[in-house]
Amino acid sequence: MHYDQLIENWPDFSQRITAFIQRLGLENLQLECDHCALRVNSHEAAAQLSQEFEQHGQVISNNMINGRPILIIKLNKPLSLEGLDVNCVELPYPSDKVYPQEGWEHVELVFPSPALTCEQLIADLVSVVPNIGNIIEGNVTGIKVKQSSPKGDNERLANPTIAFKSNGICVKVHPQSIEAIIASES
Repeated sequence: MHYDQLIENWPDFSQRITAFIQRLGLENLQLECDHCALRVNSHEAAAQLSQEFEQHGQVISNNMINGRPILIIKLNKPLSLEGLDVNCVELPYPSDKVYPQEGWEHVELVFPSPALTCEQLIADLVSVVPNIGNIIEGNVTGIKVKQSSPKGDNERLANPTIAFKSNGICVKVHPQSIEAIIASES
């Protein structure tokens, strides 16, 4: 897995993600896509991609989350997701889990909300997209939902997250942008 392969695969991934965002009913909310993330299965692949991405951006965070380094790279030129600028790439070093496929895995959307918990975030999201309640309750076949409150060692902002997964891709929704979270670390 190399940078050039990822860029070559971006249009297909972008198309699949856009269709999934529409299936979730989120397309009309004009949400910010603050970053996209990849998955790799070896430390060597992560180190290689880190070097390659640093030629196209700058590492703005190198933080330990759940016992492994996760880099956030702010791109010099954003990727485009159906008219949305994707300014940052998340590059997690692998854990013990082996991913069935390496490459682009998810995007994260910022849904403006004062929510401090997943329950509050769900309530706020359902208030503007009522049909997403059925998905969150598990009533829609083929979409898995996971709630979490991931936190880096020095983060001071709550960022409850709802992840929607289907067919090897994922859309995560949370109230804080990755750059706001990084700024909270100082």
